[in-house]
Amino acid sequence: MKLLYYILLITIYITAGCSSNESPKPRGYFRIDFPEKKYQVYDSICPFSFEYPTYGRIAKDMDRNAEPCFMNVEFARYNSKIHLSYKDVDKNIAKFIDDAHTLAYKHTIKADAIDEKPIIDKKRKVYGLIYEIQGNAASSVQFYVTDSVRHFLRGSLYFNVVPNKDSLAPAINFFRKDILHLIETLKWKN
Repeated sequence: MKLLYYILLITIYITAGCSSNESPKPRGYFRIDFPEKKYQVYDSICPFSFEYPTYGRIAKDMDRNAEPCFMNVEFARYNSKIHLSYKDVDKNIAKFIDDAHTLAYKHTIKADAIDEKPIIDKKRKVYGLIYEIQGNAASSVQFYVTDSVRHFLRGSLYFNVVPNKDSLAPAINFFRKDILHLIETLKWKN
């Protein structure tokens, strides 16, 4: 009789323990600690200057097709970079704008959406577009700026990892602010 009592008691405990309403936790991602926003001026022989983050470094673009004012703002700790390419305008502004648009929209295959935001600063003569590419695209933020007469600068944010919009979202938001600051501080040289 006691054995039956113990078997019944153990069965009740096991059944009660297995009937909880807990479900598996969703997949999580590592927390990323970002530095405080501080900027420094980039000024060189190139016909423009801007402010870039102190936690980044300017590196010459080493691609074989790179021109003298092609560069990267590299963020080694985050395995990412903002690629910048500058071109002199000589009655070819429409081609440069079309190329920038084509390069941004090449991400349509992986993108959930592409939002275009205009850049208009008449005082500094800086005009252009920011492409915010949502989804698992290789580049999530791209832009171009120009004075429409002499200067054209195109930029794009890249991470050296397989794109995952959920895990990269905090980093994309962090570096988007740096891109906006770069654009807001951009000055053309005459």
